[in-house]
Amino acid sequence: MNTPANLGHPRSAATLRSVRLLVTGYLAISVLTLIAIVVMRNDATAVNPAVWTRGTIVVAAATVTFLLARSAARGSRGAYRRLRIVSAAMLVAVVVIIALPGTFPLWMKSEQAVCGLLLLGVAVLVNGKHLRSVFTD
Repeated sequence: MNTPANLGHPRSAATLRSVRLLVTGYLAISVLTLIAIVVMRNDATAVNPAVWTRGTIVVAAATVTFLLARSAARGSRGAYRRLRIVSAAMLVAVVVIIALPGTFPLWMKSEQAVCGLLLLGVAVLVNGKHLRSVFTD
C-alpha cells in the first residue's frame, strides 16, 4: 500500500490548488462545448461527426483529469503519476487536432486551443521540480 505524499508544505498546497483550478476550467469548457454541440447539432457546417466524437472524448478525458487532480491533491502518488501522463497526452492530442486541416471547424479548434493552454499549465505545474520531489519522497 502506498503512503500518501506529504503535502504540508505551503508551496505544494498552492501548486496543487492551481492545478485543480486549471483542470476545473478545462472540465467546464469541455462540458460547455458539448452543450454547444448539442445546441448546434442541426448545423452541418458547425457540427460534423468528428466534432461529436471529439467533444464527447474531451468531456470524458476532462472528467478523468479532474478526478486525478482531486486525488493527487489528497496525496495519492498513483493519481499524481497518472495526472502527469494524461495531461501530457491530452496536450499532444490538442496540438494534433489544431494542426489537422479541414476536419474540425474553426470554433472547435479555438476551443481546443483554450483547453490546450489550460493543459499546458497543468503539465508545467505537475512536472515541476517541487511537486516531483514531494511525490517521490
